[in-house]
Amino acid sequence: MNFAAPLLLSLKLSLITMISLFIVGIPAAYWLVFSRVRWKFLVESVVALPLVLPPTVLGFYLLMIVGGNSFIGRWYEVAFNKTLAFSFEGLVLGSFIYSLPFAVQPFQTAFAGVDRKLIEASWSLGRSHLYTFFFVILPLSRQGIITGCVLSFAHTLGEFGVVLMIGGNIHGITKVASVAIYDEVQSLNYGIANIYSAILLSFSFIILAAVYFINRRFVRTI
Repeated sequence: MNFAAPLLLSLKLSLITMISLFIVGIPAAYWLVFSRVRWKFLVESVVALPLVLPPTVLGFYLLMIVGGNSFIGRWYEVAFNKTLAFSFEGLVLGSFIYSLPFAVQPFQTAFAGVDRKLIEASWSLGRSHLYTFFFVILPLSRQGIITGCVLSFAHTLGEFGVVLMIGGNIHGITKVASVAIYDEVQSLNYGIANIYSAILLSFSFIILAAVYFINRRFVRTI
């Protein structure tokens, strides 16, 4: 068995999830901050739901949604000739939903913290909303964006319940590092479990220390 395979799969899953959350989370956070619709609190509640929902509950319902008996599951199987449940793509979907608030909420806080006078000044100079977003809001929100990306990456790296429910334990496909640790403990291989755990612990500490260092340097420069 390839010892490094679960670690590499975890890194791959975390990276893809982080990029996906960046692409989707930025416009979602912008809408949540600047939209004036009255029912946006419902969207905020849905986004924040994974924070309070047990991972097994979320994983169970995701499994029901993408399983072979569901419309989505059957459509995916016909379209791509493979199942969405118990696949790497299913892991990405589950990790995306479970880590959604860890990206969107820091993005949202960063956008809300931008001085509205600067935004209105840009608009008053005839700049479009798109120009204002890319050249005013986004640069001033980089601290929150970095935090959201790192948190979503680190959270996905250590996720267990959702990925086990929706992906199972298929070596080379869905067996990520957290599932490998569980497997080794079940087999009483505490030495290998300790190595996996130490690697994840060290990596998580390094990336969190890096983001705090970057944020501290950013605060000192403003």
